[in-house]
Amino acid sequence: MGSASLFYAADPPKAILSDINHELVGTFVAVRDHPRAVYNRLLNIPKGKRSYKELRSLNPDGLDSIDRAARFIFLNRYCFNGIYRTNIKGAFNVPYSPSRTGTIPTWDSFLSAARSLGSATILCADFQAVVDSKVREDDFVYLDPPYAVENRRVFRQYGPQVFGLDDLKRLSKTLDVIDSRGAIFVLSYAYSPEAISYFRKWNRIKVFIQRNVSGFAKHRRMAAELIFTNS
Repeated sequence: MGSASLFYAADPPKAILSDINHELVGTFVAVRDHPRAVYNRLLNIPKGKRSYKELRSLNPDGLDSIDRAARFIFLNRYCFNGIYRTNIKGAFNVPYSPSRTGTIPTWDSFLSAARSLGSATILCADFQAVVDSKVREDDFVYLDPPYAVENRRVFRQYGPQVFGLDDLKRLSKTLDVIDSRGAIFVLSYAYSPEAISYFRKWNRIKVFIQRNVSGFAKHRRMAAELIFTNS
């Protein structure tokens, strides 16, 4: 699911959004169901590095769903490049960097996002389980998994669990399931020998995107990605 940017751009009348990051999923659910409460809590968090570090050190399991969502959004807006990364224990550990991400969204944009989510079923589940149980003929499925390049953990990955080559094998089988049910999929992935090997049977195009994970603008570069589809 990530930021659900494709969902917001397409604005479908009905959708299923899923991710295994329970903090992310819980935030989307709270924003959808209690937008004003989440927004008010978010506005009441003091700005600054001290507040950021205090929030980061909190165990979110001890917070209610509203505070938990406000914490997630605040950390995302004021962390380095807006990325989500945890240590091996699952604790969020991205440093403070307020000048590179953005400010808290306006209430109008926040409410608009919440209203759009009203058409969505939001699940915390593995991609294979969601496809197996939910995909039907004529559905459109977009998949944006973490990258397993030479089985190494990459900087942009969620959580302590490694998305590895075994998961790429599962993903390859999942694409077959989608296709066999008469649905259309689009998969975006890093340009890599692994991707070309596992997904070689499908149509593909190479695209270039701006990478923003470097701490200094001069080191940021265009990176190649592959788009696979059965359409």
